[in-house]
Amino acid sequence: MRQLFIIILLAFTVMSCDFFKEADDRIPIARVDEMYLYEEDIKDLVAKGTPPNDSLQMVNSFINRWATQQLLLDGAERNLSEEKQIDFNKLIQQYKNDLYTKTYLEALVKKSIDTFVNNAQATAVYEANQETFKLNEELVKFRYITISQNAINEDDIKKRFKRFNTADKRFLDSISVQFKSYSLNDSIWIKASQITEKIRVLNSENKKELLKKSNFIQLKDSLDLYLMQIKDVLYQNDLAPQEYVKPTIKQIVINKRKLELIKQLEKDITKDAIKNKQFEVYK
Repeated sequence: MRQLFIIILLAFTVMSCDFFKEADDRIPIARVDEMYLYEEDIKDLVAKGTPPNDSLQMVNSFINRWATQQLLLDGAERNLSEEKQIDFNKLIQQYKNDLYTKTYLEALVKKSIDTFVNNAQATAVYEANQETFKLNEELVKFRYITISQNAINEDDIKKRFKRFNTADKRFLDSISVQFKSYSLNDSIWIKASQITEKIRVLNSENKKELLKKSNFIQLKDSLDLYLMQIKDVLYQNDLAPQEYVKPTIKQIVINKRKLELIKQLEKDITKDAIKNKQFEVYK
């Protein structure tokens, strides 16, 4: 009788565990031992509008990769030494800690950081790091116009483009709709490589003309006439102009502020924890 009572009690316990277990409504699509892949795991895998055959191939490939990974992981856990698994788990925990704390600190810094850099601060960084701001490629200040060959007002355009006084600037800007491409702002520095990419008539042979100060260049292809006026040139290993590296300078200043702010936040958090008795060291 006692044995029968124990059997009934065990059966009731098992039924009770099953009763209180959360129902899993997810739809499985693959299994490796006790690990399941569910429909919800692949719901965003295939973009809308993908052909059915391609969709099926993508899903099958994903399932196979998932299965292979699970099998390899299972094999690794069975074959790796306990000591090695402990080391890996420590690394995983450290990575998690670093990821969480880095994200949290970045959020705090973003709320508090001053991103304004005045001219005096920028100049101080520029002068203290001039070796950093040496150029690794040529910079050019220039203006250019592309027009169709034999345009009606070609001579007038050439004359005004070369002379380029205030009235000429206004005139050329007013007729810019006639140009196939143009840039009349010759006060900014541009990489020479960007110019050769944009103006296809420039090549390795005539590029050297682009790197001569105060040089006027006139080139043609089968359809168009290209007018270029070089205002200034800086060469490799020249010191980059401060205005050209201004974004880099700003980032240097802000990064330095971030590091200082992070150090201060870490000190303040620890100090507050000690004050509030959240943190103490036992002697």
